[in-house]
Order: sequence, then structure tokens, then C-alpha cells
Amino acid sequence: MENLKTINDLIRWGASRFGEAGLFFGHGTDNAVDEAAHLVLHALHIRSDIPAPLYGAALTAEEIGAVVDLIRKRISSRNPAAYLTGTAWFCGLPFTVDERVLVPRSPVAELIEQRFEPWVDPDGVERVLDLCTGSGCIAIACALAFPEATVDASDISEPALEVARLNVARHRVGDRLRLFHSDIFAAHAGERYDLIVTNPPYVDAAEMAALPDEFRHEPEVGLTAGADGLDIALRILAEAPDHLTESGVLVCEVGASAPALAALLPDLPLSWVEFERGGDGVFVIDAAGLAAHRAHIATVRRAR
Repeated sequence: MENLKTINDLIRWGASRFGEAGLFFGHGTDNAVDEAAHLVLHALHIRSDIPAPLYGAALTAEEIGAVVDLIRKRISSRNPAAYLTGTAWFCGLPFTVDERVLVPRSPVAELIEQRFEPWVDPDGVERVLDLCTGSGCIAIACALAFPEATVDASDISEPALEVARLNVARHRVGDRLRLFHSDIFAAHAGERYDLIVTNPPYVDAAEMAALPDEFRHEPEVGLTAGADGLDIALRILAEAPDHLTESGVLVCEVGASAPALAALLPDLPLSWVEFERGGDGVFVIDAAGLAAHRAHIATVRRAR
């Protein structure tokens, strides 16, 4: 360790150790260098936007020890970096996270930043619902993107809602954002929304069995959704017409289960989103399209 003296040294060393250990990256970063940089700067209590010359600054022995300990913990535990730091970033916002919730990583962030244009008129969005809210990141980001709207968010997991409450307080949106303990739409009877956004569980059985160790720290209830990964998404499609306004829109992420959904409901008018920053498996459908195919969706669900 005597050769590790600067931030740059520690990032390089951490990335090398991560590569050697065969870690998986997919909870905020997608490579060993970015993961190491995130953990090094966290251990040093330094923001990521520090001036470039500081990366070459010499560190104290105590600082180096703190970084090395955190790097080694990431390797030995296979815990996602966000759980080790207690913070994940989504839509440029920090969120408190721990093993009660999934680490925020949905490409839906890009849609929120665009205020869901062109699928909705942002000025016409008065009510938003986030199903399977987890940490609350999508709901909170929507509340900030639509400052005149009210937002409801729900989750079947009470432990997840405990974390969401922390984040609602952290971002001071409690005057416009309500949290509900609910199995999909159960707590929203009679309510209609201009925009329903959801990142439900969608991992199929085969993919679930093959997930890297890092995913084993996340709550299984937030990941698994039956043999083809569509158990929850089909429920949402079937019930959403009762909760959308006449011009309302549903935005739903199904990830790698997208081909299975397209094969199961080939005539459903889903618009699959193309993201500039990567990611896929997110569709948009309006209230009229859902209503027109409601009977067929119900038939398909019963036949499964």
C-alpha cells in the first residue's frame, strides 16, 4: 500500500482489484473505474465535481486506510456501492437507499427530465401515480418535474415505504406527494390520473436464477414477477383503464421481459421508448389504446 498516495492511485488500484475479483456493475455505474471513483470520493467525503488537479493530491495514511477498507468491503460483500454509501443518484438527485429497496437505475429518469414529452402535455399534468415506488425516486422526481401536480405513490412493501418516507422528507415534497401501502391499485380505488408511471418487478424465473451476487442484496419482491416476468405488468395493464383520465397515459418498464410482452399481446398499441443514454424495455400507451384492448388483455391473463 506504500505506493498508493493520491486519489488517482486509489481509483486505479480499486478498479484493478474489482476487475480481478470479477465484480458486477449495474447499480449506478457500469464499469470498474467509475465504481472505484465513486467509492474513493465517498470515503474521502469529496464531491465528484472537484477540480481535476486535486485527483493528484497526496492523501493522509488515515484517508488511504478508509478508502482501502471500503474497496475491500465492496469485494468481500458483493454489495452494490449504493448500499455501502447509503446514497444513489436518480435524475440528478440524491436518494437514501438500503437493502429495503432496489437501487434506483431506471431509464425512466430520462423521460422525467423531458417531462414525458411528446406523450403528454406537461402543462396538463395535474395528477401523477407511481406504482411500485420503492425508494420513491420516480415519484419524487415527478413531483419536482411537475411542480403544479399532486403525486401519489404506492408499494406493497412497508419496509420500502419507510425508505420512501425518508426521501420524501429529504426532498421536501410531502405537501404534494402521498405514500400508500398498496398491492398495485388496491389503495387507489376511484382515483384517476393524467400520468401513471411504474417500474414494477419484471425479472423472469430464468433470469432471476442467473442474477449476479450483487442483486442478491436487493429485495426479491422488487425483482421477481413469475415465469416470464409479466405477472405484475399484466395486472397493471388490465387495471389501469379504471385509473387513467380520458387523455391519460401509462408508462411502464418491463426490461428484458419486453419481447415476451410483445409476443403475448402483439396487437396492443405499445410505443417502445428509445433512450439517448441507454436502456430499453419501457413502453407508453394511452387510455384509449388500453380501453380498446381491455377485454383481450383480460382474456390473455385468464389463459396464463
